[in-house]
Amino acid sequence: MVTPSKVLSVDNDFNAWLRTLAVNWSAEQSAVVRRAYDLSTARGFAVADLLAELRLDHETVAAALLHQAMAAGRLTLPEVEDTFGHAIGALVEGVMTLDFVGDLHPHTLQAQGQLENLRKMLLAIAQDIRVVLIKLAVRLTEMRDLQSFPEHQRARVAQETVDIFAPLANRLGIGLVKWELEDLSLRYLEPATYKRLARALDERRADRERYITAVVERLQTELWKAGIQAQVFGRAKHIYSIWRKMQRKHLPFDQIFDVRAVRIMVNSIADCYAALGIVHGLWNHIRKGFDDYIANPKANGYQSLHTAVIGPEGKTLEVQIRTVAMHQQAELGVAAHWRYKEGGQGQAKALEQQIAWIRKMLEYKDDSADDGDLLERFKAEALQDRVYVITPKGAIVELAQGATPLDFAYHIHTEVGHRCRGAKVNGHIVPLTYELKNGDQVQVLTAKQGAPSRDWLSPHLGYLKTSRARAKVRQWFRQQALEKSIAAGRADLERELKRLGVDIKSIEIIQVARRLNFTKPDELFAAIGYGDITTGQAVSKIQELILPPPPDTLRIARKTRLGETGREIKVRGVGNLLTHMAKCCEPVPFEPIVGFITHGRGVSIHRQDCSNLLDLANHHRERIIEVDWGEETDVTYSVAIHIDAYDRPGLLRDVTSVFLAEQANVLGSNTHTDPKTAMAHMLLTLEIKDVEQLSRIMDKIAQIPNIMEIRRKG
Repeated sequence: MVTPSKVLSVDNDFNAWLRTLAVNWSAEQSAVVRRAYDLSTARGFAVADLLAELRLDHETVAAALLHQAMAAGRLTLPEVEDTFGHAIGALVEGVMTLDFVGDLHPHTLQAQGQLENLRKMLLAIAQDIRVVLIKLAVRLTEMRDLQSFPEHQRARVAQETVDIFAPLANRLGIGLVKWELEDLSLRYLEPATYKRLARALDERRADRERYITAVVERLQTELWKAGIQAQVFGRAKHIYSIWRKMQRKHLPFDQIFDVRAVRIMVNSIADCYAALGIVHGLWNHIRKGFDDYIANPKANGYQSLHTAVIGPEGKTLEVQIRTVAMHQQAELGVAAHWRYKEGGQGQAKALEQQIAWIRKMLEYKDDSADDGDLLERFKAEALQDRVYVITPKGAIVELAQGATPLDFAYHIHTEVGHRCRGAKVNGHIVPLTYELKNGDQVQVLTAKQGAPSRDWLSPHLGYLKTSRARAKVRQWFRQQALEKSIAAGRADLERELKRLGVDIKSIEIIQVARRLNFTKPDELFAAIGYGDITTGQAVSKIQELILPPPPDTLRIARKTRLGETGREIKVRGVGNLLTHMAKCCEPVPFEPIVGFITHGRGVSIHRQDCSNLLDLANHHRERIIEVDWGEETDVTYSVAIHIDAYDRPGLLRDVTSVFLAEQANVLGSNTHTDPKTAMAHMLLTLEIKDVEQLSRIMDKIAQIPNIMEIRRKG
C-alpha cells in the first residue's frame, strides 16, 4: 500500500518534506520542484508523495503540485509554461484535460456500454503516460479522503473509480494502486459487505497470523537447506479481491482458500521454479490453483508463480513466488519502466519507447479470472487513427481521425446531419470544417427544416471526412426527384464552367458526358445532382478546352501524343526519336510498355501485353526496342482570376494563404478598394498545374468571409 502524505507533520517545510521522499534529484531538479511546492496545496503534497513513491521523475512531481494549484485557482496554464517550461506545462495541461471525466454521466456510460471507449479515450488523450499516472495519484488521494466529500457524491466517485481508474491502474500494471482503489471503492459502494468481510478477516487475524508465521518459518528453513536465498512473508489479502471471488465463484467466505497467503521472493527465475518444487514437496498442491505467469506473463507485464496447496492442519494456502524484479513490476507496473532521463534526445527516445510499450501492451486481453473487470481487446492503432469525443449527455462517440462536427452530427443521426447548421465545441462556436480532437465536447446546432449542401461532398472543402457521412449525403440527393437532380446538376456544371471562363456554347456537353462514360448529358447532370461525381471531376475531362497548352509544351504533346499528362517517352540507346501511342492498346502512365520501330512514323508505344505487339514481335523481333516512361515535366498554365469582396483587415492575407496551401505561384496582382462601397477588387495571375487545382483554389477562396464573387478572367 502506498503510504499517505507525510507532509502535514513537517509544517509544509520543503526541505523536511523532501527528506521524506525516496528520490535522487539534482539541485536544479529540486529547485524546480521547490517552486511548484510553494504554489501548491496540502492535497497537492499528498499526490506528489504518491508519485515520488512510484519513482516518477521530478517533472511529474512538479506537474502534480502545479495541477492542484491550478485547480485551486492560484495560477493559469500560460503562467505555468512561462515559469516551468513546455514539458511541465504539457503534463499539467494533459491532467487538466482528463479532469473532465468527473463531469460525465456514469449511468449513461454504463447503460450504453461506453466505459471501454472512455478508457481508450483517456489513453489516446494522454500521449505522455505520466499524465495518466498523475491522474491515478490524484484519484487515489481523493478516495482516501472520500469521507469528507458530500454524501451524495461518494457513491458516484467510488463507482467511477472502480469502472474507470482501477482498470486503468490494472492495465498499467500498478498493483498497489489498483488494489487500494478497489478496496476504497467497495467501502462506499457496498458498505455492509465491506464491514462484514473486514470483520471476518479481523476475527481470524490472530489465528491467521499464528498460522502464517509457522508456514513462513517452515519455508524459510527448507529454502535455506536447499541453498536458495529467499525472503518469505505473509501476504495481505485485499477485501475487494475476496469479494470478487465470492461473487464470481458463488462461494461463502469460509471457502476462499487464498485468505491465507504467503509470498516468496528470490533472486532468479531458476530459483523461482526450485522454490516451487520445495513448496510442492512439502504439501500437496491443488491442480486448479496453479498458474505460471513467468512463462506466460499477463498483458500488463505481471510475472509470478501462483500455486495453492493443502497446507498444515489441512487448510488451503496460496503461495506466490517471484523475483525481486518481478515484484517491482507487480507493484509499480509502467511506473517501474520510467527512468530518470538526462538530455533532450534521451528524454524523447525514452518517452517514445514508453508509449510504444504501453500501446503494444494494449493489443492483448488478459484472460485471467483473477483480474475481474478487464478492458476488452482493442488494437493499438486505434489510439492513432481514431478520435473520441463526447455528446452533451456524456456519451462517448468514436470517429475516424480528422472527423468534423458534421461527421459527428451524421454519426448521431442522419436527420441531425441533414439539419446541421453549426456546432459548438467545448462551449465555443466552431466552423463545420473544424477537426475534432480527443476529449472535445460537441454540441450540434440544427434548424427545424434543413437539407445538406452539395458543398459538403467537395473533398477539398473539408466538411466531411468519413465515408459513412458522405454516403448519407449522397443518398439524400439521390432520393430527390430525378428532374430536380438533373436541373441542379446542370446548374452546378454551367456555373462552374462560367466561373472558369468557359463559353458554354463553345463546348459539346455530350462530349463531356461521354468522357465520363455517360451516354447522354442528362445522365451526367443527374450524377452531379446526386453527388456521385463533382463538377471538378467533370471539368477535368475537358481541361484542354479550358487551359490550352502553352507554346513550349506543344512539341512534347505532338511528340508523344500525351499532352494532357505532360509525360514523354525515353527510348534507350537510340536518342530522341519521334514517338506516338499505339491506338490498339492506348497505354497510360505507368503501365509496362515496349516500343516498335515503324516505317516513317518513328516509334509506336504499346503495352507489353498488347496482342498486336505480340504478333509484330513474332515477325519483326529486330524492330522491338526498350522504352520507359520519362520523368514528369513541369507543365504549368498561367491564368487570371478576378475576386470581388467587401474589404476588411486580413482579407488579402486569407486569400494568399490559399495559394500557399495549394502551392500555386502568384505571377502578378492588381488590387484596389472603392472607398464609397468598401468593395475590394483583385485581379491575380496564377501559375497552376491543371484545371482541378484551379477549381479547388476558387472553391476555397469562395469560402473566405466577405468574398462575394470569384471568376476566371477571360
